[in-house]
Amino acid sequence: MSGYKVAIVGATGNVGREMLSILAERRFPASEVVALASSRSIGREVSFGDRTLKCKALENYDFTDTDICLMSAGGSVSKEWSPKIGAKGCVVIDNSSAWRMDPDVPLVVPEVNAEAARGFVAKYIIANPNCSTAQLVVALKPLHDRATIKRVVVATYQSVSGAGKDAMDELFSQTRAVFTSNPIENKTFPKRIAFNLIPQIDVFMDDGQTKEEWKMVAETKKILDPKIKLTATCVRVPVFISHSEAVNIEFEKPITADEARDILREAPGCLVIDRREPGGYITPHEAAGEDATYISRIREDPTVENGLNLWCVSDNLRKGAALNAVQIAEVLMNRGWLKPKAA
Repeated sequence: MSGYKVAIVGATGNVGREMLSILAERRFPASEVVALASSRSIGREVSFGDRTLKCKALENYDFTDTDICLMSAGGSVSKEWSPKIGAKGCVVIDNSSAWRMDPDVPLVVPEVNAEAARGFVAKYIIANPNCSTAQLVVALKPLHDRATIKRVVVATYQSVSGAGKDAMDELFSQTRAVFTSNPIENKTFPKRIAFNLIPQIDVFMDDGQTKEEWKMVAETKKILDPKIKLTATCVRVPVFISHSEAVNIEFEKPITADEARDILREAPGCLVIDRREPGGYITPHEAAGEDATYISRIREDPTVENGLNLWCVSDNLRKGAALNAVQIAEVLMNRGWLKPKAA
């Protein structure tokens, strides 16, 4: 079989670069990989394995002979371009929030609902979930299958990379300013992020929750089960890479911490590190650059019937974005739902 021609839109961004890295790492059978960006980035170089690609302009690119487009250029770009690309018979796997709640667009985490990806044929678009949702549902799915989840309460500790390169630069520059006693500037975030926490991610909605918190609720229901009740508090923390989550789960059926630990050890995409001793858990620093969703601190909640607490950490640039997109492409390939045009 011929390889797939793959285009990366937003190739110069954090997630776009990670997509290129993961395609090379996983030896995705690509006959050609094309780096695309805005016209101002024409000619900029990005790495793909041991090769260097020069960016081409999205506006001038013809997708007629391209099989898969990994889109990581923001919601407004995706809204404009994804339907045009899909109309050319190229499947768009979109990392933005633009299409997640469209009933004709599958919202997919391969370890959880890979079968849903078959529905790409409606618009030739598949949506990646929000980064904080992706790791959460990977941890919830096997437990839901065993004991049926009624309610989830989650508090997130989200790294600045989720807000892009400028946010990472701001954490770095503010941290340096603290040590050198220089003025601290807030550009990306509404308040200082260095040595601080910000209990706001995305804009506020009328009911008081933020858009990020709403996304976790709506996306978990679409991916996993609409009957699950979920409430979230999303917090930005001064960490460069990896999101962490403190998760409280109430089940319909009894389940012990030992049972949950055994189930999660066998679950796809999960890695349990849970020793009840100092350091016997995962931190965001250790999860950075890794593919797994790490689970620690699994314990029973005595304040509610059939309740568990756990700690969940994952690299948001990988599982929360780039890796998940590449895994979706692998599902389409491995299940024979998408054949290369060149074949």
